[in-house]
Formats: sequence, structure tokens, C-alpha cells
Amino acid sequence: GLYVLLLHQAFPAIAAHLMSASLLSAPAALVMSKLLLPETENPETLGRVVEPHHERESNVIEAAIRGATAGGKLMLGVLVMLMAFLGLVALANLGLDGVSGLLHRWTGATVSLRLENLLAYVFTPLALVIGVPPADAFEVGRLLGMRAIMTEVPAYQELARLIREGLLHDGRSAVLASYALCGFSHIASVAIFVGGVSALAPNQTRTLAQTALRALAAATLACLMTAAVAGTFYGRGALLFNLP
Repeated sequence: GLYVLLLHQAFPAIAAHLMSASLLSAPAALVMSKLLLPETENPETLGRVVEPHHERESNVIEAAIRGATAGGKLMLGVLVMLMAFLGLVALANLGLDGVSGLLHRWTGATVSLRLENLLAYVFTPLALVIGVPPADAFEVGRLLGMRAIMTEVPAYQELARLIREGLLHDGRSAVLASYALCGFSHIASVAIFVGGVSALAPNQTRTLAQTALRALAAATLACLMTAAVAGTFYGRGALLFNLP
């Protein structure tokens, strides 16, 4: 709903595209998770139904106490991890801002070496791969870098500005960007994932730490796959529909 509010004036059809992106993201996430973390052994639950272990509470009071305690741990874990991860990002950007200032002082060139700007160069080739026209590839890559560091909300706000001011050369770029940005794939999501699960299952903290960045990569690639699939349905070169 928030993304529709941000984009509906500049991009009236955004709601339909976001609904499509939500449907496409589930199989894309499954494919990418299996590719990045392949299942090499036989699952313990293969061929049999495992009854989940849980302790029954004696009364409503005990159930309320346990539920409140678990919820409090979950909330605290998520908040602490968000503060830690976003703090590290802010610290890295602070150092990069200092380097940018030194370069400006020594060379006179104005550069911004913030993480989201550096990631734009990483995502630009990927934007080309999913079908973004070359003229808009860097702008879409910059949006993807912004989403990875600052969450998708400011990225969608920037996309709305680009559409409103006519800074994208091709309408296809806006469509593909709306799909590629629709996903829970940013630093904050890693903090929520690690903080939430580790609060409820502290014995799995090491496993979470080992798979967190891989999960972020899988989520990002799943979003890009969603955009690539959507691109086959849109534009004059579409495989199925020859849309204007």
C-alpha cells in the first residue's frame, strides 16, 4: 500500500505490477535459495510426518506470560540487530564521506563514495542483464544500490521522482525497476531475520550468521529474476505480448 501511495501519481498502473511481483517472488525465492544453498543430503523429515514439539500451558495466565516473554525477546532482538547493522552501515558511510572530502580537497573533484553509490556500479551490469535499456541502466542500478542499503522505501521515492521529472529514457525501465525493487532484500532485512530468529532460537545463532549474507544475495537475485520474467511480458520485444 505504501509503495502504491508513493508511485500512483507518477505511475498509475503500479498496483497491478506490484501484485504481479508479489506472486512471482515466491517461486523466484525458492529457486535462488536452492541454487545458493543446495540440498546435498537426505532431509530428516523426508517420507515421514514429524510432530512439532511444544509444551502445553496449564492455563490462560501461563500462556499469556510465555507469549509475552517470547514476543518481548523477538521485539528486543530485532531492535538491537537493526541498531547494530544500521549503525555499521552509517559508520561505513561516515568513513567514505571522509574519503570523499579528502579527494575533493586534493583533486577538486566532487565525488560521493557512499555505499549506495558504490553499489550502483555493481548493480548496473545486472540491470542490463534483466533487460533495462542501456540509457537507464545506471539509474536503475543506483536504485537497487539504494534499496540494498536504505530499504525499498527511499528507493521507490527516488523512482517516483525519476518518473515524474522524465529522467528515465524508456518506460520499460520504470516497469522493470518497480519489479526489481519489490522485495525484502536489504541490510535491515538481514538484521530483522538474524535478530528475530536468534532471539527465539539462540542455539542457531552461528548458523544464522553463516547464512545471513547468502540469504541477502538470494533475495536480491530473486527480485532481479522477477524483473527479468516481467520483462518478457512488456515492451515491443516481448515474448508473449507486444505491448507499446
